[in-house]
Parts: sequence; structure tokens; C-alpha cells
Amino acid sequence: MMPEFYQTFLCPYLSRPQMLTLEILLWLLQVHKQVRIERLAACFPLPILYESRRRHIQRFLISPKLNVTLIWLPIIQKILLSLIPTGSRIIVCLDRTQWQVNNLLMVTVIFKKRALPVYWKFLEKKGSSNLDEQIAVIRPVLRLLKSYEIIVIGDREFRSVELAYWLKSKKVYFAFRQKQDTYIRRQGKNYELLSELGLAPGMKFFYEGVNYTKRQGFGKFSIAGYWKRKYRGKLEKTGWYILTNLTSFEEVIKAYKARSGIVCEAWCKAA
Repeated sequence: MMPEFYQTFLCPYLSRPQMLTLEILLWLLQVHKQVRIERLAACFPLPILYESRRRHIQRFLISPKLNVTLIWLPIIQKILLSLIPTGSRIIVCLDRTQWQVNNLLMVTVIFKKRALPVYWKFLEKKGSSNLDEQIAVIRPVLRLLKSYEIIVIGDREFRSVELAYWLKSKKVYFAFRQKQDTYIRRQGKNYELLSELGLAPGMKFFYEGVNYTKRQGFGKFSIAGYWKRKYRGKLEKTGWYILTNLTSFEEVIKAYKARSGIVCEAWCKAA
């Protein structure tokens, strides 16, 4: 049975048959752990032909009433408000995953080792996302979470100075991992590659007031470097170079480490 919270919220938007279809689909997803419509249709307990069941599920899933902005964003906002007090610092993770022909750009909120999906977009292409696509998925999340202090984190796909500058202009904190062939210029020094800073296992550094890349007009940021020391015979292949506007090394590493070991609640149960 769907929790009462969801039933109360969804009833004004969905008809009684649609609510029943949704409850059945959620039950099937948890029991069979399959997201293929053909498998769901084969198990769907409706006394009609298989092909009719398949079309019934398809029509439901493409219904304009199942709208992310209309339904999901208010739900996830209420969930987050019940879990995290307003004014708190909240970590938002920007990530992309690709399987088969699907290329999904997603924004999640990290809470107690769980990634709660907030907003997403399927890209109509293969490979990395661009700046416009990244801003398009972040902007609704910033509006939704305006009562929190936000830190956006991401891997090396989201390393662009344009994205960093845009977030800075929105008064949002960020921590993005960088490629070691990126140029920076520290105060009083010439441009140098991150790989030339001498980061080695067991070392860390935090440089403020850094020009990031050789492009002009984006102001100054900070660079944190961290390479975990060898532990129990295990050594990370490379260290972290993180572009940020946070004010201390400890804040940066704590925020970026939140990416490790997270589980995406919305998708893991259907995997």
C-alpha cells in the first residue's frame, strides 16, 4: 500500500483508476525489480489481454498529469523539509549516468548516505553534458531549495569555469573535481598545471585567490588538493584537485566525500 502521505498529495491530480494503476506498478517494481514495460504488463493483474495491459501502462506513464514540476517537486520539497531544517547546509550532487541508449543528467540531495532525486533530464545524445544542460537541471533545484544553504558537488564532467562562475553569481557554494591538466595561476606566480603542484599520497593543500584556466573575466576561486595516504596496502590511483568557493580545506573535503558510497533511492529498487 502506498504511504498515506503520497495518497493525500496525489489524489487531487490523479483519478481513482490512475491511483490504483500507480499502486500496482509500485508493488510490481518492488516485487519483480524490473522496469521493462513488457515484464510489468505480463504481471499486471488486470483481466484483459496482454497487449491491452501493455498499452494501459504506456498510456499511464505518458500521461501529462505525471509531471515532474507539478507533482514530484512539491513532494520532494515536503520530504526534505521534514528531514532537514530550513537554513541548514545541504549538499546537492550533479551527476550523469548512461546505460544502453539512455543518457541521464540528474540532480540529487545527499542525506545520510542516500541520494534523493530532485530533478533530472534525459539527454538526446551520447556523452557528456554541456553548460546549458547543466544549468537547466540545476536552476529548478536552486529555486526549490532556496531556504537552504546549498553546496553543489560534481565530478570532472562539471569542471567548467562558466558553471563555477554561474553558481558563484547565484551565491551558491560548489566543489567540482578537476582534471590535472588544467592551468591555474596562484598569487604572484605564473600559470602552471595542477599536475605540477606536487600533490602526492598523504599530502593536502588549499590555495585561495586562484585564477582558474587562462580565460579572463571569471574572477578568482580556490583550489583544494588532497591525496589519501596508503591505508592497509591500498593506495588511490590519483589525488583530488577540487575547484571551490568554500572557505576552508576541511569544508571542501567533507562536502566532496559525500559522493562516496551514496545510493540513489529512486532507482536502486528498480535496478
